[in-house]
Amino acid sequence: MRILSGIQPSGTIHIGNYFGMIKKMVESQNDGELFAFLASYHALTTVKEKELLEKNIFEAAVNFLALGMDPEKSTFWVQHDVKEVLELYWILSNHTSMGLLERAHSYKDKVAKGINANHGLFSYPVLMAADILIFDSNIVPVGKDQIQHVEMTRDIANSFNHHYNTDILVMPEAKVDEVVATVPGTDGAKMSKSYGNTIDMFGTKKGVKKQVMSIVTDSKELDEPKEWENCNIYKLCELFMNDEELKDLQQRYATPGEGYGHFKLTLLDKINEHFAPYQERREHLINNPKEVKEILEFGASKARKIASAKMEKIRSIVGL
Repeated sequence: MRILSGIQPSGTIHIGNYFGMIKKMVESQNDGELFAFLASYHALTTVKEKELLEKNIFEAAVNFLALGMDPEKSTFWVQHDVKEVLELYWILSNHTSMGLLERAHSYKDKVAKGINANHGLFSYPVLMAADILIFDSNIVPVGKDQIQHVEMTRDIANSFNHHYNTDILVMPEAKVDEVVATVPGTDGAKMSKSYGNTIDMFGTKKGVKKQVMSIVTDSKELDEPKEWENCNIYKLCELFMNDEELKDLQQRYATPGEGYGHFKLTLLDKINEHFAPYQERREHLINNPKEVKEILEFGASKARKIASAKMEKIRSIVGL
């Protein structure tokens, strides 16, 4: 079973990335053959500064490795170190209808949020399809908002296979963890770097506290009971607390005398407690960039070998 997942190094990795993808990716190293990459080409849709992109790639690699990504158990690399994916992207573009891309929810949502509409953003699903198909991926863990992209990948693969009367492109399946499929941001919308509503994993204590304290709530007073069911603070606490802790928190919500600021501080303590064990490994990697580079090069060499062999077969089918 081959599992593939990628994440854009388009900004500081946050707890939405962790619970929505990274945690599951690390755990899946024991479930099958994991291919995990930092989607540097995809990041170009939002990051246009060279220095910032390089910084983001390094920090993302450090965070993944600190959180348990094992280069011996998985294939872990940076997307642009495997150029074959761009060749497949172009070939697949010729088997992708405009109508299919125009129906992409993610594109519409991002443009509505003010992200510049360009060809890269519009054709994002085709590059994602190339990422998936070039490695014969069976399972693609995604959030609910990315299910459509995996379905589009299947449509594109089916179009190519049908045209050339082949089964060379493997049909992937999306895998969604319903419990944490969408992690809420500080404003209640999906937590996303694009929306500026994130909470960092490894930010400064002051910075993370500021993010947590900015979580949007209703205007109930200190002496009023609070509703935990639709509270953004509570939804985030669910990621860190066990059932007993959540029951206690529910009781606190129902009992007048505490305000949302108290609940935010409880959440802050849980965030700090959860990520504290990973700090030492992270500090080591930050201070040893050569080690990080060597790990990524090792992963890229493994990925290139597979991608190159796949493209050789595809070229022979296409006539290139």
